[in-house]
Amino acid sequence: MHLEISKLYKQFPTEQGPLLALKDINMHVDTGELVCAVGASGSGKSTLLRLVAGLDTPTGGEITVDYERVTGPGADRGMVFQKYTLYPWMTVQQNVEFGLKLQGMAKQQRRERASYYLDVVGLTKFAKSLPKELSGGMKQRVAIARALACHPKILLMDEPFGALDVQTKEAMQLFLLDLWKRTRCTILMITHDVEEAVFLSQRVYVMTARPGTIQREITVDLPDKRTYAMKREHQFQAYKHEITDLLRGKPDMASV
Repeated sequence: MHLEISKLYKQFPTEQGPLLALKDINMHVDTGELVCAVGASGSGKSTLLRLVAGLDTPTGGEITVDYERVTGPGADRGMVFQKYTLYPWMTVQQNVEFGLKLQGMAKQQRRERASYYLDVVGLTKFAKSLPKELSGGMKQRVAIARALACHPKILLMDEPFGALDVQTKEAMQLFLLDLWKRTRCTILMITHDVEEAVFLSQRVYVMTARPGTIQREITVDLPDKRTYAMKREHQFQAYKHEITDLLRGKPDMASV
């Protein structure tokens, strides 16, 4: 799998005139990577992910998945939003099966695949529950299972843990890392949380404020096994401070 974003621009019409949201975005994600794009509110992060998902069209540039141009939504890209987007009248099992049903998969086959991914995310016992009976973290695990069940080439995550409390958020970060290691799914995630980006990623793209541009790509050279204790270590804190300074617009003294 290879996702390539080349010279991407996005402009919106407004009453005051054109608004440039994204400017000359160049990024890539390869098979098995977990990559984060981090930026402050208004940097165009969600717009970027919507473009990759095919939910909107760029003003300029292009996005390709395995060298095929993205022209709209497709089964090769799974999307997980900050809001859980579960159908409240459907059971957990039915929610996970929904995308497979749209693809025309036979009832027994989609039931088996949905059951497999519910087991992967640890929610087999809640297959017959309704979303209102689940916690926030559990709802997000259902949303992830639903996306993975369609076997996308890449999972797109739009601040998936932003609505969760601190304890649940940390638990979900560990859950995502474990899921990523077990399934080797490819993930592109956006977040405004610098610590989250460093903790989860192999690489981080740091975005500027509007118009959103990529000001730096940072390879996160930390051990594969990430733990809470790691967040207190010097190397982790160094990455965190570097990215935070970039977001605040502080100059990089090493390059002055």
